[in-house]
Amino acid sequence: MAGMTLEQLKIFLAVAHNLHFTRAAEELYITQPAVSAAIQNLEQEYGVKLFHRIGRHIEMAEAGKLLQVEAQKILDQVSLTERGLRELNNLQRGELKLGSSLTIGNYWLPSKISDFKNRYPGIQIDCTLANTEEICVGTATGQFDLGLVEGDVKPALQHTLEYEIVGSDRLQIVVGKNHPWFEWGEIDLTQLTQTPWVMREPGSGTQQRFEEALQNWGINLSELNVILVFNSGEMTKAAIENGLGAIGISELMVKNEIQLGTLRAIRVIDNREGYSGIPTAGYAYAEIVRPFFKLKHRQRFQTALAKVFEQMLISSLVISH
Repeated sequence: MAGMTLEQLKIFLAVAHNLHFTRAAEELYITQPAVSAAIQNLEQEYGVKLFHRIGRHIEMAEAGKLLQVEAQKILDQVSLTERGLRELNNLQRGELKLGSSLTIGNYWLPSKISDFKNRYPGIQIDCTLANTEEICVGTATGQFDLGLVEGDVKPALQHTLEYEIVGSDRLQIVVGKNHPWFEWGEIDLTQLTQTPWVMREPGSGTQQRFEEALQNWGINLSELNVILVFNSGEMTKAAIENGLGAIGISELMVKNEIQLGTLRAIRVIDNREGYSGIPTAGYAYAEIVRPFFKLKHRQRFQTALAKVFEQMLISSLVISH
């Protein structure tokens, strides 16, 4: 038996993805007969049908479904092994794949990447930005070497992902100049339900933390007058700069606007009564502090680059404290 080759597996996966021989050939820059021959050779070698030919269309057979899963695992492992071999050169070249939630990726992570590039200029860093939920899934499926998020890892992924704190941030209640709170500077907890709100989308780490804070303060999200939901922190900022309402947002995202005076962070007085009937902590200010988490797969092979970048993040946390 000649056995299957990596090239055959690549061709098979292209056909499985496109469910079309010609489109697979175009994707791989080879001829359509070469694609047909590779699939035919696999089918003859193992005496199975990978695809059902139905008129001018094809459908995946059971053997094809099995091979698709296993072939992807094989090629992913080959890719990781190749990257590991390339890194046996004192980290002078190689590739690091990062996934980051939006706030971290736009405001916290760039300086970390810059420091890393200064130390290892030959390393290519690919960083994908998405919301927390998408980054968790991408790290679990091997799309990213490391993930960085400010939201929680869902219970279904906690057995797959290892996570630890590498930084922190505060959420602030922020309004624009046309909002009455702008002149006040501070409000009571009870006043949070008395204004329109602009929110981030479900799955956003910012939104997760804000909802948790509301719950801790005894406020249900349904009590707030939510008028707009955006999938971008920049869009929520723009909305309230025009006086639409209030937002809960990372202080990293509004630092410049607050300095310029176009937005103002509002302090929230925790004026809840304790069990004794006495206001808690003498009207303490309510704060929302949230951790930044580094994620990695518990079992997947970790490249040397990922280990070095991970150690740099941990070291920077120690220094900052």
